[in-house]
Parts: sequence; C-alpha cells; structure tokens
Amino acid sequence: MTIPTSTRRLRRRLGVALLVAVLGVTGFVVALWPVYVDPIVDEPERADAIVVLGGAHDGREELAIRLASQGYAPQVVFSNPYGSSRRMQRLCYGEYTFKVSCFEPDPATTRGEGREIRRLAAEQGWTRVIVVTFTPHISRSRYIIGKCFDGELLMVPSRPALGKIDWAWNYVYQSFGYARALFENC
Repeated sequence: MTIPTSTRRLRRRLGVALLVAVLGVTGFVVALWPVYVDPIVDEPERADAIVVLGGAHDGREELAIRLASQGYAPQVVFSNPYGSSRRMQRLCYGEYTFKVSCFEPDPATTRGEGREIRRLAAEQGWTRVIVVTFTPHISRSRYIIGKCFDGELLMVPSRPALGKIDWAWNYVYQSFGYARALFENC
C-alpha cells in the first residue's frame, strides 16, 4: 500500500516545521544563556547600601544580611511588594547590628524598585549600591535600575537551584520584561 502524495507532503511539512521550531528554541536558549544563566555579576565591595529586590524568597534576603554582617554596607533595604507577609515583617523589624528598612515599590516592579533606589540615593547621598536578586533577573534589573540610578551598581545574585521548567519560565518572563523595559523610562 502506497502513501498518498498529499500525506507525504503533509508529513514532510510537519517535519520541517518541527525542525525549525527545535532550531528556533535552541537558538533562543543559546543566545540568551549569557543573559539569564551566566550573567555578568559583581563581587561585593563596600557600598552605601544593600538593596534586596522583591521576588521569590530564594536566599536573597539571607545573602543581603550576611553581606551587611560582613561589613559591605551599613544598611539593608528590602523591597516589600508582598503586603503584610510574616516573613517580611520579621526581616523588616528584626534586630540587627546594621540599619534595616523596607519599602513598597510603586509600581510593584523592578522599575518601582529602581525609582525608590533613586529617591533613597538622592536623600541619603548614595553613590554605590549592592543590589541582590536571583541569577536570571541580574541583567534585566541592572538595565532597569541603571535607568534610575546614576551611581555604581554592584549586582550580586542569590543562586537558587532552578529546575528546567523554572529556567524555561524565566527565559520567557525575563525576555518579555526586557521588551517592556525598552519602552519605559525610570
């Protein structure tokens, strides 16, 4: 029994479409690998403040507290877009050997966090800030906050273990966030 010509054409077209899709996804992953998986990060240095961006509680808060305890900055500022989270209440009102404060970003995005960094920098004379977020967000947050803050940004990542689905989600989410940021000022 022979396969009709129309069926062979359809199979060939589907095969080509699948190959193009696989090559496209592979190209997307490879091209953005240095942006999301292996971004440019900074070694912590003495700074005026450590600012922790909102997001998953993935170790970023603990990293900031450890850096402040090691003397990298006299204060930690937590972005708190979570509302009345018990975890954030403990962080914001805990007892530390350094100053801790919290703010609610407006809007509740990286851009809102950048605006608050700009405001605090103008108010307190900051010239260098350590910003803590997680690895896939480093490049995009550097870009967005850099539109708001003229001082030196030291981007330090928390490095949570992410599964394949988390990485795929972050590739898409961060890419859309970058696209949106291209058209926004601080």
